[in-house]
Amino acid sequence: MNTSKQARLGLEVDVSSSSASVSRRTWLKTAAALAGTAVAPALGSAEAAPEVEPDFRVRNGRIKQSIMGWTYNPMPAPELARHCKEIGLVAMEGIDAKHYAMIRELGLAVSLVGSHGFSRGPFNPANHDFVEQRLREGIDLAAQVRCRNVITFTGMREPGITDEAGARNCVECWKRAIGYAEQKKVNLCLEHLNSRDNSHPMKGHPGYFGDNVDFCVELIKRVGSPNMKLLFDIYHVQIMNGDVIRRLRLYRDLIGHYHTAGVPGRGELDQTQELNYPAIMRAILETGFDGYVAQEFIPTWPDRVLALRHAAKVCDV
Repeated sequence: MNTSKQARLGLEVDVSSSSASVSRRTWLKTAAALAGTAVAPALGSAEAAPEVEPDFRVRNGRIKQSIMGWTYNPMPAPELARHCKEIGLVAMEGIDAKHYAMIRELGLAVSLVGSHGFSRGPFNPANHDFVEQRLREGIDLAAQVRCRNVITFTGMREPGITDEAGARNCVECWKRAIGYAEQKKVNLCLEHLNSRDNSHPMKGHPGYFGDNVDFCVELIKRVGSPNMKLLFDIYHVQIMNGDVIRRLRLYRDLIGHYHTAGVPGRGELDQTQELNYPAIMRAILETGFDGYVAQEFIPTWPDRVLALRHAAKVCDV
């Protein structure tokens, strides 16, 4: 798929170069050697390094784990898919659609399909034809690969459009596409994003309209369809609203998909961040959620495959 078509579908393209797997001892030595470098702050210190099973594979499988492929750029999607299969993840998303057949042949599912991207959204009515077209394309692709969810976004605030007008614009645009989603038995999943972190293009999105998860829920309710859902990104919710477990319980009937990452920094789910992911995963299970939880952290460890293995272990409650 060419770059323009990827952009039209809101896909995040392929994923990072994989280093060969190293033993836990080698990894700890590397972390210690890198103290004071760009990698060291993410790891803390060798003494504080988490316990990692170099050969861990998902055992419980009660959480259906996926991965958002862009975080592992530029690892080729087929290579990442092989690692996912070996570790025990069951799905992938955020990769070029040309790889869907390959991952399905490996026995992995497509957990989320892209659409119009987060910048050009329905906040501005001038974007409505574009957004509707991309959503319909995403719905068709999702139905074709038996994926339940297509992602959508509000887009960015723009001068001259009030928040209430922008809210009406978003709801009006989604209503233009939601009937088609219902017909195809596909959900539109609105992702809430944080607008606070301006340190990296994918760690935060200053100016994003849907930056309050409670307001995103209100927009979903205004659409008034069982196929309009919330993409509950745990990382973004923690940064903007907090009270993660209470909120996922409160919105349990509206949540269609989850994303993970460490806070702060969007790194690994390790001891350097403030979220208790095992407790969050148990709370998700208690709500009866049967969809996918996609790992969306940006790896910083020397062995990034080991980082994914560790995240899978943390979430395998």
